[in-house]
Amino acid sequence: MATSIKTRIIKIGNSQGIRIPKPLLEQSGIDTEVEIEVRDNYLIIHAAPRSRVGWDEAFGAMAERKDDVLLDDINTTEWDRTEWEW
Repeated sequence: MATSIKTRIIKIGNSQGIRIPKPLLEQSGIDTEVEIEVRDNYLIIHAAPRSRVGWDEAFGAMAERKDDVLLDDINTTEWDRTEWEW
């Protein structure tokens, strides 16, 4: 069942915006960043794709398989060996 709530456009600094009621946000699952697009005279608001989702698990699995080594040779210089401090 769709939920519909009427709201007003408000001034926010030099821009305009809307307040999205908490029940609609909870129902949509949107909690941080959104993407907004215009399609056929409608504003479509949806959660923005999250970057790097699942990377922790993927890197953990790589470490378990011992597949987390560098593919390139490491070429150190004299400066790297004598001057660089970790």
